[in-house]
Amino acid sequence: MTPANHLCRAFSLVTVLAIIGLSLPTMASDNESFPRIHVTGEGRAEIAPDMAILGLTVMREAKTARKALDANSDAMAKVLAELQSVGIAERDLQTSNFSIQPRYVYPNSTSSGERKPRQIVGYTVRNSLTVRVRDLGKLGVIMDKSVVLGVNEGGNIQFTNDNPSAAISQARTQAVHEALAKANTLAKAAGVKVGRIVNISEQNYPSHPMPIARAEMSLARSSDAVPVATGENSYQVNVNISFAIDQ
Repeated sequence: MTPANHLCRAFSLVTVLAIIGLSLPTMASDNESFPRIHVTGEGRAEIAPDMAILGLTVMREAKTARKALDANSDAMAKVLAELQSVGIAERDLQTSNFSIQPRYVYPNSTSSGERKPRQIVGYTVRNSLTVRVRDLGKLGVIMDKSVVLGVNEGGNIQFTNDNPSAAISQARTQAVHEALAKANTLAKAAGVKVGRIVNISEQNYPSHPMPIARAEMSLARSSDAVPVATGENSYQVNVNISFAIDQ
């Protein structure tokens, strides 16, 4: 490389370093901290559930795994057929767990203290089903008929909403309004003014049932239906907002 080329490269490097050096103070000033107000707001909205998620399990025991599986399959087939006959769509039926487990006995030790090996005396087959019930008026009847047809474990119920976006938006708006009110109160007490929003974030919390004094029954009371009270679901949103302070 010629001396001229070396000189050119050196000049370019010096120019770049000079530009970087000039820009560093500007970057530092942009990142300097300034007075802020940090507040948290909470919003909550309660709505009645419009869907239930039901957990049902068929458990069967037999001397052999084959017999236990056959008995379990027969019972579950009847349960699935009945659920579909009362209007549960296939998309709302999902196998959530399936297992085949041996059952053991542990014989007493011999007179000399020797432990006898465990023995298999049968097998247990469990087939669990998750059911989305979109018509809550059918929930009690579904639970009752499922037990009659062979369900002998489970029964867990989670009341939820198919589309809770409107309730979450309501809670979000309420949370922001609460945060703004807090910021204004703090600024007024400190003798300053609330400036622009510097940062904002939110946290959503899963819905949870809210007991109410006069819960409506989700089905007509009858001799072949399990009584179920739906109550309300509560959706909570927390927002964290940072405001600049105007002196």
